[in-house]
Amino acid sequence: MIREHDIVVLTVDLPEHRLRKGDVGTVVLLHGSAGFEVEFMTLGGETLAVVSLSKDQVRLVGSREIAQARAL
Repeated sequence: MIREHDIVVLTVDLPEHRLRKGDVGTVVLLHGSAGFEVEFMTLGGETLAVVSLSKDQVRLVGSREIAQARAL
C-alpha cells in the first residue's frame, strides 16, 4: 500500500515532464483510489515536476534496489 511520503519508482516514461521509467519520486498527496500526486526532484533539491499518477504508473521502492543518477 502506497502512502503519503513514500518513495516510489516510475513505471512508465513521461517525456512531457522529462521523466523516465525508473525515476524516483515522493508521494505528496493521495487521490483516494484514483492514484497519487508525486514530486520528482533533482539531486540538488530542485523540483522537476509534480505529477498526478495512477496506481499502475508507480510502484514502491524495493529493499534491494539502488538509486542511479542521470543528467537532464
